[in-house]
Amino acid sequence: MSAKSSQPTLMRFFSSKKKPEATDTGRVSSEKEPKVSKESNKRSRSSSRSRSRSRSSSKSPERKLEEPEKKNRPSSSSPKQKKSKTLLEVDKEIEKHKKESEIEEAKKLLALEQEIETTSANTSKVSTNDKSFMYSSLSSIFDELEQESGRLKNIACACQFFHEVLDFTPATDTDTKIRDLTMVTYLMVNRLGPDYVPGLELGLGETLLLKALAQSTGRELPQLRKEYHVEGDIGVVAQKSRSKQRVMFKPKRLSVLEVWKGLNEIAKSEGTNSQSKKIGVINKMLTACEGTEAKFLMRSLEGKLRINFGEKSIIVALSKAIVEWQLQQQKKAITTELIVKAEEQFKEAFCQLPNYEILIKIALQEGILHMVEHSGLSPGIPLKPMLAKPTKSVSEIFDTLEGKRFTCEYKYDGERAQLHLSEDGKMHVYSRNSENMTERYPDLIPVVNELKAQNPNIKTLILDCECVAWDNETKKILPFQILSTRKRKDVQEKDIKVKVCLFAFDILYYNGESLIHKPLAERRECLYHNLKHIEGKFTFATKMDTDNVEQITKFLDQSVHDACEGLMIKTLDGKESYYEPSKRSRNWLKLKKDYLEGVGDSLDLVVVGGYIGKGKRTGWYGGFLLASYNQDTGDYETVCKIGTGFSEELLQKLHDILKPTQIEKAKPSYVYDSSNSNASPDVWFEPTILFEVKVADLTTSPVYKCGITYFGDGEKGISLRFPRFIQIRSDKSPEDATSSDQIAEMYSSQANLQ
Repeated sequence: MSAKSSQPTLMRFFSSKKKPEATDTGRVSSEKEPKVSKESNKRSRSSSRSRSRSRSSSKSPERKLEEPEKKNRPSSSSPKQKKSKTLLEVDKEIEKHKKESEIEEAKKLLALEQEIETTSANTSKVSTNDKSFMYSSLSSIFDELEQESGRLKNIACACQFFHEVLDFTPATDTDTKIRDLTMVTYLMVNRLGPDYVPGLELGLGETLLLKALAQSTGRELPQLRKEYHVEGDIGVVAQKSRSKQRVMFKPKRLSVLEVWKGLNEIAKSEGTNSQSKKIGVINKMLTACEGTEAKFLMRSLEGKLRINFGEKSIIVALSKAIVEWQLQQQKKAITTELIVKAEEQFKEAFCQLPNYEILIKIALQEGILHMVEHSGLSPGIPLKPMLAKPTKSVSEIFDTLEGKRFTCEYKYDGERAQLHLSEDGKMHVYSRNSENMTERYPDLIPVVNELKAQNPNIKTLILDCECVAWDNETKKILPFQILSTRKRKDVQEKDIKVKVCLFAFDILYYNGESLIHKPLAERRECLYHNLKHIEGKFTFATKMDTDNVEQITKFLDQSVHDACEGLMIKTLDGKESYYEPSKRSRNWLKLKKDYLEGVGDSLDLVVVGGYIGKGKRTGWYGGFLLASYNQDTGDYETVCKIGTGFSEELLQKLHDILKPTQIEKAKPSYVYDSSNSNASPDVWFEPTILFEVKVADLTTSPVYKCGITYFGDGEKGISLRFPRFIQIRSDKSPEDATSSDQIAEMYSSQANLQ
């Protein structure tokens, strides 16, 4: 999924195997009760950019993705050919080589770290205000990460910085280390806390930020607005404005703690005077800023840090720094194997417990090499959901799951929902990306109370479900588009018009016990035994256990008839059927009726540009430029232009949505061919909405830049042939878009089948 240490291995081995990777989660559902069966700019990454100077030093030769030689595709009617390996065996081989790649990367990081000088060697790290870490040290590392484009070099730089934070206080002062490391980690990922905690969002608008900047610097608002439209970066405008400003008395320097408290105060400020309060807090921090501090403070406030350093890379750097620091304290040798083990421990713990404060505390108090045994699922904290890989035919299911017992479940056209019941009796609902949706679904609270009334023994649980729009009169499922019309905030149960039904397909935690390391067959038995059907409110995914091709085909047709998207196919027994948080596994496959031909799955892509409509589309946008998301760099890489599948009513709606997000020029994070005028849209947009797109197949392109780093020549990327709009993905953020890595893997798989 990401272009990190595992990606070169993935690309190398998938270049000769089947199975594209996708972005949509597996969903399951039904209205029936289950019956257990017996059966170029930065845009183009051109060499002219100063940031590209180190790309070659950090890019492994393995990263190059060769265009596979096309082979004759066997017809669907031809006899099934004997395979030397199942696809699950191929996955195991990939995992083995991934491990080898991680060890090799750890060696390179150790060498790089020795070359890097301490980022703030010439700067005092202690703030005179509160004896905490200075914000200038953090802004310096941000500036270095922004200028450097090599991933390994950036990890090494960030690791060195985390070392400084750990060394800042005495070894015995664990509490302060936990506090400081937690603050700088969240500021680096540009958040104030876990995704599931509401009320910590920043993302302030340009109007408020420009007003605050005008007040703190004494400059005229129209001039600042003009500079902002030229620069396209509120942080750069702030830095230039502060550098020109003269003051009689030099203010005290900012500490990380002061910035942390200030940002939290702004995020939690609400009410009639909230805007003036926010401006007051911003002014106080801005007047104390020096150098690059103003740039990154304003970017943090805007919610767009732009340091080209993804969260997965941050976790690598953080885990490496902690294990090295602990080994040094214990006077033990630092080995690549222990560095890789620490990274694995932190990643696995994070997937189950995505809270940096808790995890850093566990890592420092219990030892990072023992994190997993001291962490685990906790009701009220959403784990990262397990994901499915797409499949294009029933026969491919048997090829993939050869020799395994499996089940088929309905895949619903709804919203993935993780339902939690805590010991205090409180119910929480979380989305697939850990957003707290409890306020959006107050009508689920009485449903949970009824489940508890049916079984008083229920104390705590975590369910994996699909929340689906439901018609109580016809007793039928309604499309996702109906569900998306529900209000997202300030929902009162009495005002709800679109009713929902929960379709549970997995139980992950029950009465104090984590079940993710139990086979699916056992988890399903626990689910059916402890929870009961509630008409129109709560039920289970319709399923069928069979290994008969004809029965699966009929079941697929029945799922579509019952208003579902298709089927989920899941391994039932053994370790292969364990629930693997955050992992997209071949042990879960999704088979959609619409995608039995072509790529095999839809793509969720970010709208970054628009084309002025002509003819019947005059007055609207007639087409759109779409991009994938690069999880390593935070860039949006152009992948296709789309103009098919839109009604006039939808084009009007999209114009109303996108017009306010229009910007003067491409953002620095947009990777496109700036040398080709035909590659630029008529207008650019802020990355705000996603289109779900169906595509015939994938091809290379000199114009589009998706996955450009994988071909090694820096010239061509991957584009989509015959893209067709399906729907707006209102349940996903731009960062949840299909990744460039996924599209590169899909291209590799597809090309080898041709």
